[in-house]
Amino acid sequence: MTVAPEQVPHALAPVSARVEALLGRRWHTLCELGDLRPGRGVAVLLPDGRQVAVFLDRAGRAYAIGNQDPFSGAYVLARGPLGSAGGRPYVTSPPRGRRFDLTDGTCLDDAAVSVPAYTVRLR
Repeated sequence: MTVAPEQVPHALAPVSARVEALLGRRWHTLCELGDLRPGRGVAVLLPDGRQVAVFLDRAGRAYAIGNQDPFSGAYVLARGPLGSAGGRPYVTSPPRGRRFDLTDGTCLDDAAVSVPAYTVRLR
């Protein structure tokens, strides 16, 4: 029996790419593309102890930002819901409800605060 790719449950779909982020001066593999669900995030622990929140939006674009909410200190940004304001994709921090731009890490509710943002590629 042959199944069309769009009929394969996401969990069984073949992994077509790795999600990598430019951290410092070198690329690091964060996860497999198949580990991500559109509209949701995952937390990745790097060998140096940093946590990165990785997201796949519903259009298939991947983003990576620091996972720590600078207002609460909790590592929770990967659990926040995604949204868009004025064409800017963001994640909302669960404990405080503050929104962080996924492209540059800027807090949309307090421009003086930001989280690290990383260049992402699918490879």
